[in-house]
Amino acid sequence: MPAFAPSSVIRLGLRFGLGLCLITAASLSASAKPTMKFSNAHVEPIDFASLEGWKDDDHAAAFDAFLKSCSAILNGTKAMRAARPVYGALFKVCERSTAAGKLDRDQARTFFENNFNPVRIVPAGQTEGFFTGYYETEIVGSRFPSDEFNVPLYRPPANMIGKSKVFSNYDRTEIEDGALAGRGLEICWVRNPVDAFFAQIQGSTRVKLDSGKLLRLNYIASNGQPYMPVGKFLIDRGIISKEEMSMDRIRDWMEANPDEGKDLRRKNRSFVFFQETNLDAHDECIGAQGIPLTAGRSLAVDKKIHVYGTPIWIDANLPIESEKPDTKFRRLLFAQDTGSAIVGPARADIYFGAGEEIGHVAGRIKQHGQFVMLAPRSVAVTGSAGAGAKDIPLPKPRPKDIIADAAPAKSAAAAARILKPRP
Repeated sequence: MPAFAPSSVIRLGLRFGLGLCLITAASLSASAKPTMKFSNAHVEPIDFASLEGWKDDDHAAAFDAFLKSCSAILNGTKAMRAARPVYGALFKVCERSTAAGKLDRDQARTFFENNFNPVRIVPAGQTEGFFTGYYETEIVGSRFPSDEFNVPLYRPPANMIGKSKVFSNYDRTEIEDGALAGRGLEICWVRNPVDAFFAQIQGSTRVKLDSGKLLRLNYIASNGQPYMPVGKFLIDRGIISKEEMSMDRIRDWMEANPDEGKDLRRKNRSFVFFQETNLDAHDECIGAQGIPLTAGRSLAVDKKIHVYGTPIWIDANLPIESEKPDTKFRRLLFAQDTGSAIVGPARADIYFGAGEEIGHVAGRIKQHGQFVMLAPRSVAVTGSAGAGAKDIPLPKPRPKDIIADAAPAKSAAAAARILKPRP
């Protein structure tokens, strides 16, 4: 799961806050539908025929990703289902999905159409949702410190496992200066502080140890200190333009300016702790729902608003096949992860997979597009964006004639993996 972001942060410094949108759910009577209400958002019920590209998606692949969410949802208690009617409604749909067995593309599409109603969600004052991307990093490290490997990645102490916030009395600067040294909390050491920083932002990493072993680490907790988006800071200082902003540009600037880069990272007081996992090399990392993520099908969303497992249709032009945002991304994805900086009713972070080439693609995603939630048919969805609603700030849509030059021309293979992910 993405660290500060999907499970705690503004990934890549590109996470522009959308403002807090609270949700209430209540059963009006035994005969009335439970209602999911989006504050500070417009809600528009639509039909599947109006979703451009809907029939072209691989709904069998989408159904497989949905079943992963169902494996967690069906373990939910009656109290959980009662507390959030959408969860309860998804529980019923999941019961039907597991009974349905293996479905082909047409059967899966019919299943979604029979069990959900599409609802377009638009933040007040905006015309579309906003999307970014995340991935699992790959770095080189060692189980033992040395002159070469001297940047530690930390775990929480055993008596703090299960807590989402640990060592809240220390900020990033204090921890990097040795506040936790000598406590035996180091999982491993890596070469580059920039690598460690982005591993924390993404929330998971594959560490190729010098012994030849692959170490899989996932986010488990943070210090709970405020997160400062480094990308926004660079934009505000005029160092990198908003149009050119990407993970690659941030990394390049930090490595070209090590002292300034260190100071910039330390403006972000938030610090992430990891746990070792038993995942094999071919396994995807685990999201906040507690299930393996699916590249191109998993989303990190605002968990205060959306219930894990909710299907979400995205229609956006993204810079996947090239650095221009001209790849049509029309696909059904699922809320399976979260992040404290992924805030708002139509804000999502798309999981793209693992590896350096994937990272070049994920790091340049910052586009607007249509955000359509598929609501279980037994739940009514309403919005509230009246006179008292506050506009939710979003970056302006990226001009189509601007091409970012930061990412290297390694996108062809990565695009093929994203658009046609492995089975």
